[in-house]
Amino acid sequence: MNIQCPTPAHEDEVVLLGHGAGGRLTEELLDQLVLPAVGGGTGPMEDAALLPGHPGLVMSTDSFVVSPLFFPGGDIGSLAVHGTVNDLAMRGAWPLALSVSLIIEEGLPLSELRAVMESLGKAAQDVGVPVITGDTKVVGRGAADRLFINTTGVGQRHELLAPSAASARPGDAVLLSGPIGLHGTTVLSTRENLGFEGDIASDSRPLHRLVRALAPLGDAVHVLRDPTRGGLAAALNEIARDSSAAVEIEESAVPVPEAVASACDLLGLDPLVVANEGCLVAFVDADAAGDALAAMRSVPEGAQAVRIGEVLREGSLERVTLRTLVGARRIVEMPLGEQLPRIC
Repeated sequence: MNIQCPTPAHEDEVVLLGHGAGGRLTEELLDQLVLPAVGGGTGPMEDAALLPGHPGLVMSTDSFVVSPLFFPGGDIGSLAVHGTVNDLAMRGAWPLALSVSLIIEEGLPLSELRAVMESLGKAAQDVGVPVITGDTKVVGRGAADRLFINTTGVGQRHELLAPSAASARPGDAVLLSGPIGLHGTTVLSTRENLGFEGDIASDSRPLHRLVRALAPLGDAVHVLRDPTRGGLAAALNEIARDSSAAVEIEESAVPVPEAVASACDLLGLDPLVVANEGCLVAFVDADAAGDALAAMRSVPEGAQAVRIGEVLREGSLERVTLRTLVGARRIVEMPLGEQLPRIC
């Protein structure tokens, strides 16, 4: 009898954690498998899509698998609301309605599920968006990790705003609404008992009011993006790619809280790739940068807004560079895969 060992599966034949990280592996999964199967793949990959045949209406969907379910500054319930509201906001849309679907592992204490749902309901109420439909499924022990939530949102685009990841232009100012790295380091520290969560908390919060404050600037606002999975590095690389632009940021201008910097030094992480859930990056006309910063700082969500860089008029297209503290330049690469799994 001739017995042969099975051929080991090559890494590109199985799904890896990195395929869900929002970096290059995610791009490959979408481009090579997901989008061809559904007839997509044209145009920029936006945070939310315009509904065909319904001018002004925007739709977005997201799934949340964060571990642990509760962390300083938030939980999976409030995060689910904020994440979907923010994706709508990045297309200049005000949230109109949400759906919520739950996948619950058998054995999850009802007290924890109740706490999550109360937090989700409060977050939706604070935003002012109704939850109008949903679904609930329970799976056996080990078939899921405690609780997964999917939310879908529909929004109405502000008539003065039409931001797109493909709309960055040479000379644009690059603005950031607040510090980076808080969400990812808080969740990781809580999960692994690293101790940093005593000094920091997730920045999870809705950003639709911040975007509304920018609305009077109209078409001077070219791009809005919330740097979630893959952090600021992924967001800027996506914009540079979709806009065929060369983006440069100043290391000294990027606000990194001390506790985030310490955690990243300990773990060997770059703060630029750590996930955020309560800040946005905006590309605006250079002439409107001052007014945009003033508008952002007029609401609590943008009180710490700063200018961090610009779109170069000359340079290698589809590239992001960082001008370091000593004046040198280094390329900011699109993250390859998952450095911090189960962050959102």
